[in-house]
Amino acid sequence: MISVLIPVYNYNISDLVSELHKQLIASDISFEILCYDDCSNNVKLQDGNTNINSLSHSKYAIMPKNVGRSSIRNKLAKNAKYDWCLFLDADVIPKNSNFISTYIDAITEKSQIIYGGILYQEKRVDDSRILRWIYGNKREALSAEERNKNTYLSFLTLNFLIHKTIFDTVRFNEAIPNLRHEDTLFSYDLKQENITIEHIENPVYHLGLDDSETFLKKSLDSVGAIDLFIKQDLLPANYTRITKLYSKIKNKRISKLLAFLYRKFENVFRKNLLGKAPSLFIFDLYRLSYYCALNSKK
Repeated sequence: MISVLIPVYNYNISDLVSELHKQLIASDISFEILCYDDCSNNVKLQDGNTNINSLSHSKYAIMPKNVGRSSIRNKLAKNAKYDWCLFLDADVIPKNSNFISTYIDAITEKSQIIYGGILYQEKRVDDSRILRWIYGNKREALSAEERNKNTYLSFLTLNFLIHKTIFDTVRFNEAIPNLRHEDTLFSYDLKQENITIEHIENPVYHLGLDDSETFLKKSLDSVGAIDLFIKQDLLPANYTRITKLYSKIKNKRISKLLAFLYRKFENVFRKNLLGKAPSLFIFDLYRLSYYCALNSKK
């Protein structure tokens, strides 16, 4: 009935798979767990994951070369043998012991994609990772009710159930650079095909938090990816929050001012964002001004 699909890169997924396997056995359904390692460069972590192969209906395989986040997910879906595919990122863990049964109970004849949501630990993390924790709690850890206000943009690909036939219509785009925001492009393609995303309360905790320096770099990579997608006509300019705002100001002086602010005060922004009390307002301003700088005439 369910193929659990986990793309892996430099992460120990033993605890995740063990918990999922226990719940799947208890649910008394047909299942498989496929874990594809995208050619990790940490041999110790790879060795730690090989015990997954000792579990029934479970497989951990290492790819001969790194293919990227989009391609590895498509490979998992292609090789899945059951109609329902449960995609989970490697650095998550279900909040509840009825995680699997909650997804099973949510399936109806009309279901196409079901998204369970994401949570972050309540206890404050150490200062080196505080920016990612604050952003996750404020912007990603949304209730199903909140997510339903913006069905497609609230969809993240780290915890979702999808019928395999949907991949005949929409797959992850393998032609794009491995930059970030493949989930945004995936959600837009789903929207274009009128594929329904159901939002339910069945969250996982996101455990693998980047340090603030890494998260900032990835955030700018994400802005660059969105800029590329728009220029390649893969996304409309009004699809994401940052590009929608830019569309309103791009022909006005404020866009040039913001580009100037980025070039002049980048280090000031970074000092706040890498500190103990980062501001999400500064974070938004940092990304928007960077986007303006990318699109300003030099």
